[in-house]
Amino acid sequence: MSLSIAPTETITSLSLIPDHNDEPPEQRLSEVDLLKASCIVRQRPISVTLDGTAVFVVSLGVVLAIHFLEAYLAEAVVSLIPIALLVHNDYRNFLSLGPGGTPSTIQGYLRITWLRMLSLRDPFTAPLPDPNREPKAGILSSQHLPYRAGPRPAVAGIAPQRQLDQHGSRQCYIALRRAMERLSARNPSKFGTERSCLEKHGLALFARHPLQTTCQGEICHVHDSDHSMHLCLHPDDIKEILQKGWGQRHPLAWKGRFIQMPVSQDFVMIYAPRNDMELEIVGKIINAAIWYTLAEEVDINAK
Repeated sequence: MSLSIAPTETITSLSLIPDHNDEPPEQRLSEVDLLKASCIVRQRPISVTLDGTAVFVVSLGVVLAIHFLEAYLAEAVVSLIPIALLVHNDYRNFLSLGPGGTPSTIQGYLRITWLRMLSLRDPFTAPLPDPNREPKAGILSSQHLPYRAGPRPAVAGIAPQRQLDQHGSRQCYIALRRAMERLSARNPSKFGTERSCLEKHGLALFARHPLQTTCQGEICHVHDSDHSMHLCLHPDDIKEILQKGWGQRHPLAWKGRFIQMPVSQDFVMIYAPRNDMELEIVGKIINAAIWYTLAEEVDINAK
């Protein structure tokens, strides 16, 4: 007897960067430091399988509960067992998404469960521009972005929010990190790199004198696990990347009149680049994030 309940179990596999013996030792060490592990997150439906002994025990337990307990207590016991299994499995799924902005604790899980009720119903519609904020317009419409090939990846979670498939290549991930570090090294008076202020893990690019202040001037951060990114964009540019399939809005990226959300309404996830062409497009999207933060056109040169 097999019962499929819900897609909850997450599997994480680790793989180290292959060693390049023809490169200097310091460069090989830097690559290992850049990407110690590549975590591929894949969800599967939970299944409950009962053999003969388990069927007998469960049936006997139900009969005894009905016989010795009041009807309402017996109904409560029978109803709470599958609910407890689902909650336990959902909690394991939350932990398996890996470290993020919310602590991997019971308290963190309860907070995410509450925030889940406030999440966006449609993460593929752009917010309206604020006429009082600078810059007044985005820049991606002039970049002629192509449509992203294939279907969108599956995405789960709030904090952390993770891409569950189509994780991209480790080479593109390393190239993104190095591009952020190069930009910071070329312009130390304008940019810096450090651990993400929002994500609490992963490398982030910061603006030292931001026009839009998002968590100490954070422009973008890249996730070690699934190689996706989070960043803030002008609503015009959000509309462009949503239409072309390059990302989606964060579930909490909306502005409430009476509720203060933990992220701004212009906060979006950009899917992990899978090849050099997609890496170039993601570089243009980072350029748009820099434009939105500084109102200055800068080429990160991700390739």
